[in-house]
Amino acid sequence: MKQSLRCLSLAPSRSTSPTNGFTAASAEPSHPYAGLTRSSPVGILLRLGLILTTLLILGVFLVLPLVVVFAEAFRQGWHVYCAAISNPEALAAVRLSLSVTALCVAINTAFGLSAAWCLSKYRFFGRNALISLIDLPLSISPVVVGLLLILVYGQHGWLGAILERWGVRVIFAFPGIVLATAFVTLPLVVREVKTLMETEGSEEEEAARLLGANGWQIFYHVTLPKIRWALLYGVILCTARSLGEFGAVSVVSGHIRGFTVTLPLYVELLYNEYQFSAAFAVASLLTGVGLVTLVVKTVWQHRINRKLNRGQDCLFEEASFPCASK
Repeated sequence: MKQSLRCLSLAPSRSTSPTNGFTAASAEPSHPYAGLTRSSPVGILLRLGLILTTLLILGVFLVLPLVVVFAEAFRQGWHVYCAAISNPEALAAVRLSLSVTALCVAINTAFGLSAAWCLSKYRFFGRNALISLIDLPLSISPVVVGLLLILVYGQHGWLGAILERWGVRVIFAFPGIVLATAFVTLPLVVREVKTLMETEGSEEEEAARLLGANGWQIFYHVTLPKIRWALLYGVILCTARSLGEFGAVSVVSGHIRGFTVTLPLYVELLYNEYQFSAAFAVASLLTGVGLVTLVVKTVWQHRINRKLNRGQDCLFEEASFPCASK
């Protein structure tokens, strides 16, 4: 560390060195926003305008609808609210949503870890195409995803007819809802874990392999502690999206009350039947889960950013040692 600091202290200053051609006086006029400094009147007005515009947009499009949801949910009192969320159909929707979310998170966590390991540790032909293919669910409309699943797993679909002969029904049943939700949330864990794996590198895994550790020991004792925050962050995103997924699930569920109706679908059914208080009460449950997820996600993201910054500092220090040894 001392050698690194000595190297930094011996490095020529960019603003004062007359030989490198980058003096402070010569650099400022070339900056495209030189006239919009933080202390100038134009800069202050611009900053205030951008802040107020952002707050106005967030208040109108995000905060106000959230306030309306909770206000409408409790407008007729706690008795109506509790009756709405304790309805047998509402409880069935809660159980179905939680079951689907648990399965999708498990599937995407297993797939995300294996895919992130493969994409970050190895270079092979078609790697970039595979990365683009994993991101495909983010660019396709969920409704289209539901239609594609019906074409493949429907009663007259490519695989659905075969599965029907074996007594397995996918569409308009629990497996179809799990497939649709898992498809939509597929990239969430992979993207988070892969980014951190590529940043951390594989030097520690190679060192553990040289020390005689097997594959499971390397993953459990070396890789997993390094990526745990990114993994948890991906799991949180996957949980939130699975609970709130509507489009793809709406197409493949069949809207069978008590069997294939998840919480978002149940809110839509109640609203279409003019049961507004019950609809907003159930919607407030989803909104509350979303807000809690947002808070947890923010804390996890802060930890990941701090870990990434610490990793960059370590890389910078390692890069400074050769300079200091000269």
